[in-house]
Amino acid sequence: MKLTNTTIFLIIAFSGNVFSQQKVDKIILNGKIITLNDEQPSAEAIAIAGNRIIELGSNQRIKKYLRKNVQVIDARGKTVIPGIYDSHLHVIRGGRFYNAELRWDGVTTLAGALSMLKEQALRTPTGQWVRVVGGWSEFQFKEKRLPTLDEINAATGDTPAFILHLYGQAFLNKAGIQVLGITGDTPNPTGGLIQKNPDGEPTGLLVAEPNAFILYSTLSKLPELTMEEKINSTERFIYDLNSLGVTSVMDAGGGFQNFPDDYQITDMLSTSRKLNVRLPYYLFAQKPGTELEDYLKWIGMVDISEHQSDVQVKNQTTEYRVLGAGENLVASGGDFENFLKPRPELPLAMENQLKAVISELVKNRWPFRLHATYNESITRFLNVMEQVNQETPFNGLTWFFDHAETVSDANLDRIKALGGGLAIQDRMAFQAEGFVSRYGKNAALHTPPIRRMLNKCLRVGGGTDGTRVSSFNPWIGIYQFVSGKSMGGLKFASSENQVDRISALKIYTLGSASLIHQENERGMLKKNFLADLVILNADYLGVEEEKIKDIRSVLTILDGKVIFGAREYQTIAPRVPKALPDWSPVNFYSEYQSR
Repeated sequence: MKLTNTTIFLIIAFSGNVFSQQKVDKIILNGKIITLNDEQPSAEAIAIAGNRIIELGSNQRIKKYLRKNVQVIDARGKTVIPGIYDSHLHVIRGGRFYNAELRWDGVTTLAGALSMLKEQALRTPTGQWVRVVGGWSEFQFKEKRLPTLDEINAATGDTPAFILHLYGQAFLNKAGIQVLGITGDTPNPTGGLIQKNPDGEPTGLLVAEPNAFILYSTLSKLPELTMEEKINSTERFIYDLNSLGVTSVMDAGGGFQNFPDDYQITDMLSTSRKLNVRLPYYLFAQKPGTELEDYLKWIGMVDISEHQSDVQVKNQTTEYRVLGAGENLVASGGDFENFLKPRPELPLAMENQLKAVISELVKNRWPFRLHATYNESITRFLNVMEQVNQETPFNGLTWFFDHAETVSDANLDRIKALGGGLAIQDRMAFQAEGFVSRYGKNAALHTPPIRRMLNKCLRVGGGTDGTRVSSFNPWIGIYQFVSGKSMGGLKFASSENQVDRISALKIYTLGSASLIHQENERGMLKKNFLADLVILNADYLGVEEEKIKDIRSVLTILDGKVIFGAREYQTIAPRVPKALPDWSPVNFYSEYQSR
């Protein structure tokens, strides 16, 4: 077709107008960019306008956007990746307590952990506790053992102490037992054990058998921080997530987390434009027997349909909204993942209770997620879902299982047929040794069966399940799926169930986005996608396997804005506020130790 002069003029004018509208704010040059876009797997440079990526390509190509007011960031040959998307983390609950917790995440020796415990006990004021709440396993220690109660008592003295170990047990020191008023006459709660010595007195060991209610209900009795301290605590937790490259999180709710009261802090951070992570969240039923009433109440309070698009809300910088229901839908469906104890048998009442809740969710087009560890439970859950689907078709409703460590091939096919997905975590990195001791080596070879999930083209997203069991460090999960190893170095996964580094990174970025159908604008670095990206301190594709779990961010960008910077990028990043109160362990130990 022959173009007239007028047509050519209009094309040039239109192109110039489009270019002028692309007000590039910043460009990143000299990067080793892993885009995760199969059509353009790598690039050297990237241009960002507002909260979107304008273009990726060579340094020379991106330099065309250089202008007086454009910020130039030199990646200096470092690896650049999309922001990490943790599809299962408890930020809203965890943030409220983060500054009060001494974290053993990544500590390499028990001696070092006990030294930290002693130091923190000395600085903790009267009326407060030393608390270590998850994120560690005895197998990460050189000594390959748990602390004894004698060692804990010697380290903490008269300062009350609570130490949570995975999903199975917690340690109270003598001062803690006294403060809580636990005696030889204190009865065991259902599904839990207060260990007694031969004289009938409590030793300080609390055991989930297999229900973790005894652990979490005890933890809930510890003193809380003030409102000012909770706000600061949540900011510090999110800052530490940013330091690991996390830019998006799906909050999975949690026990002892009531809606809307316990959401005030993240509500305030969102409206004050200080929420430095995308934080869509789910509502978690709290009280056994009243779950249906809870969800009917919340369905009446929250209009899910108004959030179907990701249009930003006034006075809100990043996504913060209710996504749906879960991860707990009914207490009778809780198949607790305490691999040190036998798999729980769910009560016969579960099916009717779960069906009542899921039926209402489907009728009201509420997405949901469901905690499901064992294949036996998943079979029963799917039976219920298939019944509901016959009565009220799911018809594309977004839903997925959390965990699914022992899910079978047959049930994976049933999940796909119902349009479901799977949010998997790094729990075997912390619990593989316990799993193998109970179920054997062969059972662990495909736990969870990640390769089978991917081969069946299921939607699969990665997460941590931090902070009360696993660490909030997503690189542990990436390490687990690449290496097939636990944090203690146990090679538990078969080579057929390991994935390559690009696939593992996709699970923790694009995969998580796909769980809720957001893969059209995030999870990879691509033109017109959200500008959420990270410059790493190591070459992810080249670093030795054992060092994958130690990777950190040196620069994190969320929504086109720098939110975290370390080393040479510290001067262009916001200052991190000091942790409140002054005695907070966060002021004395880094977010992820190597001690």
